[in-house]
Amino acid sequence: MSGTARLDRALLTLIGVMVLGGMMSYLDATIVNVGISTLTAEFEATLATIEWVTTGYLLAVALAIPLAGWATVRFGAKRMWLLGLTVFLAGSTLSAFAWNAESLIAFRILQGFGGGMVDPIMMTVVAGAAGPARIARVMGLISIPITLGPVVGPIVGGLILDNLSWQWMFLVNIPFALAAIVLAVVVLPADPPGGAAPLDWIGVFTLSPGFAALVFALSRAGAEGFGSTSVVIGLVVGLALFAAYIVHALRTTGTPLLDLRLFRSKGFSASVTTMFLIGGGLFSLLFLLPLYYQEVRGESILASGLLLAPLGLGTLIGMPIAGNLADKLGARRLVPVGALLIGLGALVFTSSDAGTSQLLLTGAQLAAGFGLGLVGAPTMGSVYRTVPGDAVAGATGAVFILNQIGASLGIAVVALILQGGGAHTAPTPATFGNAFWWPVAAAAVVFVAGLLLPGKPEAAPAEPVSAPAPSEGALS
Repeated sequence: MSGTARLDRALLTLIGVMVLGGMMSYLDATIVNVGISTLTAEFEATLATIEWVTTGYLLAVALAIPLAGWATVRFGAKRMWLLGLTVFLAGSTLSAFAWNAESLIAFRILQGFGGGMVDPIMMTVVAGAAGPARIARVMGLISIPITLGPVVGPIVGGLILDNLSWQWMFLVNIPFALAAIVLAVVVLPADPPGGAAPLDWIGVFTLSPGFAALVFALSRAGAEGFGSTSVVIGLVVGLALFAAYIVHALRTTGTPLLDLRLFRSKGFSASVTTMFLIGGGLFSLLFLLPLYYQEVRGESILASGLLLAPLGLGTLIGMPIAGNLADKLGARRLVPVGALLIGLGALVFTSSDAGTSQLLLTGAQLAAGFGLGLVGAPTMGSVYRTVPGDAVAGATGAVFILNQIGASLGIAVVALILQGGGAHTAPTPATFGNAFWWPVAAAAVVFVAGLLLPGKPEAAPAEPVSAPAPSEGALS
């Protein structure tokens, strides 16, 4: 790394401030997972309902990402960053005072919308400040909250619920959000509003709502069966919205919310598929594991959160190794190895029960976490190598949107499997075993997709990809 690529103090300070805000969003995506049983009992709700405390948050994030990209260009990054943090703060505060499951889901959606605004702005501001020469190292630092936040969430949730009431899973955000707002006011440079391209409102009202309808159908299918009226309506509405979006995206002369034409690139399609399934596999694991430890192995809330630590430790070890090897080996070699480790780790849980050795389970989580570390950064890096420079912003948005949608669908799938015995029936060890096959299947597809990713980078790239600054609708 040349001297010109050094990370100076001003840049590191900016990264620290942005990561503080971004970390909250990724942490909160899963902080409630360890408390699913607690919330189910507190609000006397079914798993199909409480599942939306997490899936509603993730779908709101997916909806907010393209809106944030457009608004950043229109109103300025600093204004929108502060607005996103304020909305997240409001959602966190209101969630703590929820009086039933429905109100909690509504406030979590508000919270997720604020978090979804924060994530892409963090990427845009930091990447723009780093410039092409330092973008790789900076993306490595930014990937820490993206990868570790969801894994650390259940651990933090377990610590909170062991000592405090469930409301503190949301109240804990308040001091950090306030600190992030104050620091952003001081550190972030002012940027004048610009002229943004028209927002793809048709995409906004078809793509994310289509996935929401599908997730709704899956959540109801566990209790009512796929033949029920609400499930059929959800599936029909979801598919109709998807079809409408596809026709619109392929015909529009503007910039679509998710540019389907980017999928003509085999490498880009493989990258996005990988990130979609990693979102689904990771979040389904983080949803399943705390419930498994509590329901099958009789662990306390705190213990079930702490028992997820090997997953985070493995990721923490795998990320820097992947960062060092990505330029030497390429994503095509690293990602299949990571997918194999994830699949093998999840496979152990498909046949485990209350008597399975905890040492074996800990090793399985460590392997899966290490695999996640090997997959994430190389896949994100391959996105920038598989699209032309002027499409980087749209490609970045596509990855973030589909990663979050994959996460919400993954949770919906495993929740559906867990309700196989009925909405009011506690899942059995065999049911959990069936549910763990989903991350195994996702890892198998990631293994295949990884073989289609770019190989070892060229020794001297013809032209470095510029930082993904928002343009033409930004992250749309």
